[in-house]
Amino acid sequence: MPTASAGPAPATEPAPVPGHDLVTGHTVYACVMGSRAFGLATGASDTDRRGVYLAPTALFWRFEKPPAQVEGPRPEEFSWELERFCELALRANPTALECLHSPLVEHADATGRELLALRGAFLSREVHGVYVRYAAGRHKQLRADAGRRGAPRWKQVMHLLRMLTCARDLLRTGRLTLDVGAARAELLAVRRGEVAWEAVERRLAVLAEEAEAALPGSPLPAGPDRARVADFLHRTRRASALGA
Repeated sequence: MPTASAGPAPATEPAPVPGHDLVTGHTVYACVMGSRAFGLATGASDTDRRGVYLAPTALFWRFEKPPAQVEGPRPEEFSWELERFCELALRANPTALECLHSPLVEHADATGRELLALRGAFLSREVHGVYVRYAAGRHKQLRADAGRRGAPRWKQVMHLLRMLTCARDLLRTGRLTLDVGAARAELLAVRRGEVAWEAVERRLAVLAEEAEAALPGSPLPAGPDRARVADFLHRTRRASALGA
């Protein structure tokens, strides 16, 4: 005799993404990045969020370590564990360095405020080599992309110009400023494809030359202050282990 149908299986909740609890429960610093932080937002711009979380020290005593970085849980959100973030910033990674200088800070607890107070310790003349190498690689990719598509990806071209300008000004002044200010109209014209690719390439070359010229007299130190950052990380890990 046929048995009665049990009906559809009950819906199950999606499995939690590893690390989301670290972002929601242990973030020490969070900010908005991308076009909104650069002063280049339009009506269609997303809100790009970046953050730093402090994984409890006890999690590192297991075989399975906490994740060094987490995507989500919100759209366009990405976070790093504090130690990973410090490693990147000490290597002059542009994304990490710029996070510490966002004008749009959404959250900073006591640890986050100390991290912000340390942001000068990450800056050094090493930004020149890192930024210029990154820009050269992106320029090559954009040129190849323009050859394949007949035109480059103008939004990426705009951000490359912004980044090189930022690097030049950082080397000149010792200050990292994200908002493009008066250059907004010019950069948005590039994004709309209103500036010839040849003119953009000339501008990229000039910016690279100006960054090179600013290097010898830059007020930045030769290298980052690794000792200050290491002391901060050690104290923060120790306080977490002691439950402070």
